[in-house]
Amino acid sequence: MRSASTPPSNRRDRRLAARRTRRRPAATVGALVVGAVAAATLTGTVPAATASPADLSSATFSLASATTPIALAAPRGPEVAEAHTAQSTAATSLQAASAVQADIAASGLDIGQPATIDTDALEHAAERLQSASVLPATFLPGLADDVTAATSAVDQRVAELRGSLDAAIAKKAEEEAAEKARQEAEAAAAAAAKAAEEEAAAQRSASSTSSSSSSGGGSSAPFATGGGSGDNSPAGAKATARGMLSSRGWGDDQFSCLESLWNKESGWNYQAYNSSSGAFGIPQALPGSKMSSAGADWQTNAATQISWGLGYISGRYGDPCGAWGHSQSTGWY
Repeated sequence: MRSASTPPSNRRDRRLAARRTRRRPAATVGALVVGAVAAATLTGTVPAATASPADLSSATFSLASATTPIALAAPRGPEVAEAHTAQSTAATSLQAASAVQADIAASGLDIGQPATIDTDALEHAAERLQSASVLPATFLPGLADDVTAATSAVDQRVAELRGSLDAAIAKKAEEEAAEKARQEAEAAAAAAAKAAEEEAAAQRSASSTSSSSSSGGGSSAPFATGGGSGDNSPAGAKATARGMLSSRGWGDDQFSCLESLWNKESGWNYQAYNSSSGAFGIPQALPGSKMSSAGADWQTNAATQISWGLGYISGRYGDPCGAWGHSQSTGWY
């Protein structure tokens, strides 16, 4: 029975007030929990989520430096999608950083700078974004931006180191190619010199007398005469050559051509040797042993070399000016 002293409306008001009182502590606790989680996440101290909301599936990504999977709610909005993209890009950047450092170490090359990449900032930003999976999506953009900025810094350092490594590899290849070419050139020159010496030795053993003619390309001509002063210097060699030209009836104009020709070929040095072709002596006979037909002392006597050279010029070009003109047009005579 209802109490006659208590109106029904008063009892209804008291029941509603009691219900509101019972609900207030639960709402207060929920607000405190969300606030604490949000504050901790923004300072980087929130532990990884242990469960996803019941109405969301989860997607897993792994950073190269992480020991546990990174869980984020499956994309259902732009904020979550951007967070997933940032995490994926960060993982790729960390893998690239590890790879380039390993490549530099394996190459053993000096790239001119320390081969290190600081990834601490990126790893910390990625961990904070991972921990934010328990928060509303509105918290994600700022954390994703931090990851993107740190990723860009790592990518820039990776590109810098990769460029330095590529340059060091190219430099090493060029040095190795140059060294190989040098060795091959030296070997070829040594082989040519040996062949010339062997040919000269064979000719000296076959005949101890001088031949009266020589050929530079198959034609023959008598050697010039006039002897030598015994002076092998360039000045002495020129004096010897002038005397030999006079005995042939050649004048100063021919001597001028001869002087220009052998200035170009050898500088009138009786020991001149071209390592590329194997040519030797004042007239640059190729091979030098050809001059043995003018005398066994062709390696040590400028007069013998000049005698052979004038005979070659006479037989092939007619006179020194003819030889000089050919040399000017072709670069050789």
